[in-house]
Amino acid sequence: MTAVQGSAVDIPTGDGVADSYVAHPGDGQPHPGVLFYQDAYGLRPQLRAMADRIAGAGYTVLVPNVFYRRGRAPVVELPEFIDPAADPTIWERIGPVVVSLTPDQTRRDADAYLGWLADSPLVADGPVALTGYCMGARLALRTAATHPDRVAAAAGFHGGRLADDAPDSPHRGAGRITAELYFGHADQDPSLPEGQIRRLEEALTAAGVRHTCEVYPGASHGYTQADTAAYDRAGDERHWAALLDLLMRTF
Repeated sequence: MTAVQGSAVDIPTGDGVADSYVAHPGDGQPHPGVLFYQDAYGLRPQLRAMADRIAGAGYTVLVPNVFYRRGRAPVVELPEFIDPAADPTIWERIGPVVVSLTPDQTRRDADAYLGWLADSPLVADGPVALTGYCMGARLALRTAATHPDRVAAAAGFHGGRLADDAPDSPHRGAGRITAELYFGHADQDPSLPEGQIRRLEEALTAAGVRHTCEVYPGASHGYTQADTAAYDRAGDERHWAALLDLLMRTF
């Protein structure tokens, strides 16, 4: 792993300014870009540490606060260790923020995030990769469909509502995707039941999208997040191996 530099950056969007975190190798050279989509708990030390790890493998990683319309991170104050069972009010506070982010806002925001990566001297020319967690997996799938010319690969881990019955469900954009996709589903995840897993797989296959969908046994929704009660070390290690393998194949 190479030495990493991380810093805060503000990204102008059509609706305001997205406070963000960028991590990159400390050699001053451009590296392949990765857009990192947060989970519902938002931009915090855990996600910065994950971005640093990706950067240490040779990438420039951007983690935007996708809830910037509600304020700068942390939009919702959280404990250092997040356990909704111990404090059920966590989701009472976060839930309305999550559902307020619309598909159209996601598309417009992706314009800004991908534009920043394209213009940054820290990022090598060419398309970028995406990785997303929880709701971020949904954002990654949407962005791969709305910006096919900018996205070479996308990964999603313990994503929810990826292929539900909604008219704007993310899986319905499969026909526009040109990137290679990887999904690591949690098998103990009520937000992505078996029927949705099957529907997503069928949509990607029918569209001819290069993809791998795997179900991680014993893993709960949120298994990659070490600052939460859902963390599963085996699932997290498997996630890192799959993500870094996808990035190495892409760039």
